[in-house]
This record gives sequence, C-alpha cells and structure tokens, in this order.
Amino acid sequence: MNVPVVIYATEALVRDMDEKVREQALNVACLPGIVRASYVMPDGHWGYGFPIGGVAAFDAAHGGVVSAGGVGFDVSCGVRSLHTGLHRDDVMPVQRELADALFSHIPAGMGSRGAIHLNQTQMHDMLVGGAKWAVERGWGSAADLERIEEHGQMLHAKPSFVSDMAKKRQCDEMGTLGSGNHYLEVQEVTDTHEPTIAEAYGLRRGDIVVTIHCGSRGLGHQIGTDYLRMMVEAAPAHGLTLPDRELACAPLRSELGQQYLGAMRAAINCALANRQILTHLVRLVFARIIPKAQMPLLYDVSHNTCKLERHRVDGELRELFVHRKGATRAFGPGHLDLPEPLRIAGQPVLIGGSMGTSSYVLAGTRESESLAFSSACHGAGRAMSRHEALKHWHGRQVVDDLAARGIIVKSASSRGIAEEAPGAYKDVAAVVDAADEAGLARKVARLQPLICVKG
Repeated sequence: MNVPVVIYATEALVRDMDEKVREQALNVACLPGIVRASYVMPDGHWGYGFPIGGVAAFDAAHGGVVSAGGVGFDVSCGVRSLHTGLHRDDVMPVQRELADALFSHIPAGMGSRGAIHLNQTQMHDMLVGGAKWAVERGWGSAADLERIEEHGQMLHAKPSFVSDMAKKRQCDEMGTLGSGNHYLEVQEVTDTHEPTIAEAYGLRRGDIVVTIHCGSRGLGHQIGTDYLRMMVEAAPAHGLTLPDRELACAPLRSELGQQYLGAMRAAINCALANRQILTHLVRLVFARIIPKAQMPLLYDVSHNTCKLERHRVDGELRELFVHRKGATRAFGPGHLDLPEPLRIAGQPVLIGGSMGTSSYVLAGTRESESLAFSSACHGAGRAMSRHEALKHWHGRQVVDDLAARGIIVKSASSRGIAEEAPGAYKDVAAVVDAADEAGLARKVARLQPLICVKG
C-alpha cells in the first residue's frame, strides 16, 4: 500500500459492507501516484476494480494513473433535480395521468431508443458540446447550463478516441433513461434541514420536484469495455503490476492514458446531453398536464468520473485527477466553480434512494476538501445483488406494495422492478446521516416519491 484506506461510515454500515469492499479499497491504495488515501463513502459496496463509493486522487507528476475501473462503465451517471413551483395538491388529482404521460414520453428500459437519431457529424458535435449542444438545439435554456457541473460542457473531450462501436450504440439512445437503477421521479419535499441552505436552494416543505437519474448509456459502457481491455494489454509495457486485473489503468502521461481521458470526457458530455434532453421531454409533459408548472433546474451532479481539480495537500495546492466511482463531488461554500446563487451555501449533493424510498439533497462542506477531496456518497448502495433480489421479490408485488403507500411505479420490465426492490438496497437515511456526521456533506432536504418511472 502506498497510502492508507479511509472508510467513512458508521459501525453498522461498515459491518454490512462485504469483504470485497475492503479488499478493493486496499488494492486501490497500491496504485502508483495515489495521493493521501484510498477513500470509501458510506454507501460503499462491491464494484468493478474500485469499490462503488470509492474516491482516489492521482498526481500525474508523480507517476499517477487513470483507471477505467475507477470511473466505471456508466461514465458520468448522475442525478439532476428540477423545481416545479407545484405542491402536492397540484399533483395528486392528476397523479395517474401524469405518471402515464411521463412513462409514454420518456423512453426507458433495456435497449430503449429515442426519437432522436444522430448522424456522424451530430454525434461528434454532441460528444464535444454536452448539455450546451443540447441547449443550442432547443432542448432547454442557457439558464440550465449555470446549474450543471462544468457549465454543461466537459472541455478537452476527444471523440476521435471513442470507438465506432460506442458511437453506433449511442446514435439512437439520446433522451432515454435506460435500465437498471436509472429512474425519473416526481417527489415531494417532506422535511427540510439547515434552513439557510434550503432557502438558497429554493426548497421548502411541500414543494414538488422532479429528479432524473441516468448516464451515458451504451456509449459509456462501450468506452469502459474498450479501454479496460487496452489497459490490461498495455500494463506490462507501462511497468504496471496490478493487484487485480479489474484495476486496469494507464499512466496519466502515457498516450493511452490521454486517449482514455479524451474518450471519457466525451462520455461525460454524452451523459450531460442525455439528461438535458430528458429534462426537455419532462417539461413538455408537465406543460401539457399541469400548465402552471415552472421547471428551472436546481442542479445536476455526476458520479463515475475522473476530473482534473486543484486540491490542497500538506499545505500545497496540487493538480490531481480525482476518480469518483459512485461518489459525488461536494464542493463547499465559496468555491468558485459553483454558480453565484449557490456559492454561499455550497454545492447541492443529490442523493438518490432506492425505488419507493426517500431521496435527499445535501450540501457540500468546507471540511470535505480535507476529508475526501470534496466528495460525498451518491445513493443508498446495494445490499444484495440483482440475482439475489429476484429470489426475494416479484415485480408485481413491489408495484402493489408501493401503490398502497401512494407511490405509482411505471416500468417496462417486471423483472427490473424486482431487481431494484427497496429491500435490495441499504437504508439511505443511514447512509445520509453517516455522510452528515462525518462532515462530507450536510443534510438539507428529504424527498418522498409520488411517481417513479423506471427502466
């Protein structure tokens, strides 16, 4: 090990983490050029290479590496939340109609296709432009870009380093949710904490918000597949002896490392553009069902990224490549990368719960910079595999149970619902409380679902 492992969690959460989490975190600590520590967030669970909930920063000047397994297959999978200007009484009379309309107009499920087809030129422009590209084509407004990390466009993307297969997989998938744990939810703010921060975020008890969770779809998955293979093959030439084949990586200053960064940044732009198009589709549905809805963006955050950031280490500002695998960036108050209206409060950290359970809005803290390179958890974290979940639940049963609690679930797949049953995940409230107690992020608001559209 080049650095220690630090796990931010309660004793109960640590006890429930499978042994593979600790093994993977230890392996990450052995990678060259890693700085300060190998971190695990409170929602940590077994992943590919890195644990999900893993955070690690690398210094290129000291032989640091970039790891495709440290980013993940669904590059820039993330969450965005929108205000609506509505309250429960506006939604409940049309809850079923709204759920049906969202399900009808938001393509979801394995292999789902959207109404948008990108030719070669359009694909290139999207991979370079991200959400900015989408806004320029009428899918949103310039105001949206101020509430997205990187202002909606990840610079230095290199579509030429994205394979033709990855582009082919994505050409009909823009504006789609996909499958797995991706979802769109209509939620009610049921509790607020930290009143000053909640006010800065525009969140009040009784408000209705919409949250979208999805990523870079087939393109991101193919990029992960392509570069993991290339990194494994090139490891001996780079003098890398890997503790785990899944930790395939390349020196940041190598040609392969730079190619991966260029492709990964293109995938980030794909995810940002995808969520932007989905936002436009959601707004169209609300405009038809509840015309008085006003739907500005609260914020959009990514997990599954590697970003070049400046962090203070031993009193010195250093440029580091921060991998966040199932972890959310959580800049504290005053950070210049935050939009002016949010800067005094810190970055919104959007935490998705499991289907039918609460989600949360947190705020980044100044302490998080020194704790884990301004990082926090990203969700509840799985407690059992999808295969194991299928032994415990049936999709129809889950839908009926949630309907009895006033939550409408719409999905193209009964199997997918069973795989994502609430009981298959950890207690998101415990995860959020652990992040709050550790100082990674402050709890600001609790969101309870009323409608859930799933793949």
